[in-house]
Amino acid sequence: MEGITNLLNNSKNSMGEHVARLERDLATIRTGRASAALLENIRVDYYGTPTPIKQMALINVLDAKTLEVQPWDVSALNDIDKALQKADLGASPVNDGKVIRISLPSMTEDRRKQLAKNISKMSEDFKVAVRNERRDVLEKCKKAQKAGEITEDDLKRYEADVQKATDAHIAQIDKVIKAKEEEIMKI
Repeated sequence: MEGITNLLNNSKNSMGEHVARLERDLATIRTGRASAALLENIRVDYYGTPTPIKQMALINVLDAKTLEVQPWDVSALNDIDKALQKADLGASPVNDGKVIRISLPSMTEDRRKQLAKNISKMSEDFKVAVRNERRDVLEKCKKAQKAGEITEDDLKRYEADVQKATDAHIAQIDKVIKAKEEEIMKI
């Protein structure tokens, strides 16, 4: 029975990790404002190694539409510039020899709607992952009940507990998605 309790706790933790990963992924999606998180997934070929840009440079948000990338090693400036060009941010980086400035244009209505659709699809993927966690735990609980490790009453209680956790995490995903969609649609 202690094994089932651990299984339930691990499942809840895993569901929470799915929500946290969704929040991290959403942070990298451009809204109407400049954010250092926009550059988080960009990797720069630095001496033959793909290196995250945030490990190579200071990323400043100058204003609502402008980012500044100031490399620790000025010799890497051109490599960072190339990586930013490839990243397709919807803006062209301007290299002045010391720093790179990225002025983000305002998003069009169509682009905002497309991003909202993409976010909606992304939320479904994370909801499926949470539901898969529920399914896996319920299968293990049913096997334990068939093996005589837990009673039928325990099984019903565990099923209710897992369903409650699943519902809570899916509601959390919906809340996070709704907030991001509002942020995107805000002009």
